[in-house]
Amino acid sequence: MSKRSILHMFDPMPNNSPFDINMALDAGFDVLMPYSNVKLESIHNLTQDVIFSRSPSGVKKTAIFIGGRDMGLAIDMLQACKPAMVPPFEVSVFADPSGAYTTAAALVACVENALRKNHGLELKDCKALVFGGTGPVGIATGVIASLHGANTCLVDHLTLDNASDVAKQYNRRFGCHLTGAVAHNDEEKTALLADADIVFCTAKAGIRVLSAAVLEKAANLKVAGDVNAVPPAGIEGIGFKDAGAPLLHATQAPNAVGVGALAVGNVKYKLQQELLKSLLETKTPLYIDFRDAFEKARTLV
Repeated sequence: MSKRSILHMFDPMPNNSPFDINMALDAGFDVLMPYSNVKLESIHNLTQDVIFSRSPSGVKKTAIFIGGRDMGLAIDMLQACKPAMVPPFEVSVFADPSGAYTTAAALVACVENALRKNHGLELKDCKALVFGGTGPVGIATGVIASLHGANTCLVDHLTLDNASDVAKQYNRRFGCHLTGAVAHNDEEKTALLADADIVFCTAKAGIRVLSAAVLEKAANLKVAGDVNAVPPAGIEGIGFKDAGAPLLHATQAPNAVGVGALAVGNVKYKLQQELLKSLLETKTPLYIDFRDAFEKARTLV
């Protein structure tokens, strides 16, 4: 009897994401095994249970997916899998907590593409703001943009200390150069936007972050990207399907363009599918995180 493919889904949260389960099944895995409330210290033993329970031919049809909501913990869990492997008993591991890695990768890739097409610029030429920058998608977005040269600031809506602490934490972890800022109101948002080239909006769904009044004063803005697919849009005037359309309300930056949530979501969906399929197709084990996701996303925009 041929071996069935199995995806073991480790999640530190009380439940696994239905989104991830649907995606994994559609990617071609025969069996999905979700695990909730998984602790970092359990990863080594769980991984060895995964690899030693199948023959080398079965191991090739086995993989691990790491979920949750904490970007750093997901990386730690992925790293904890590596020393547990004993070749040839070694499986691929894909970390994508709350879809943050693939969503952020798709967002930055779409914005980078619009920046090149409409302004002839690269991320390294720009200052970027990440609103909702202390959440999982915001952090991943900020780290990717910073690692590719953008002068990147994580913007929190509550406290400067929180934004600065998160920036310092991920600078230490990944060698990037994030800064932190706070914006409680439109006046503070306008001040931050004064010299920003790029805006990434990764705040909670259904929250209007940047109003028309704020955008009207953003004279330096070139590209704005929004991942909020629940009305109202996070950035006023961006259509959900916009993929480099003129940014309404940015009257002082007439060449500014917007990238909407469904345009990003289309790339994110394809990206997660491609990465999940790669776990089944690879001949050598893969360890996939947000950096790999971004490189793949660049090929899909």
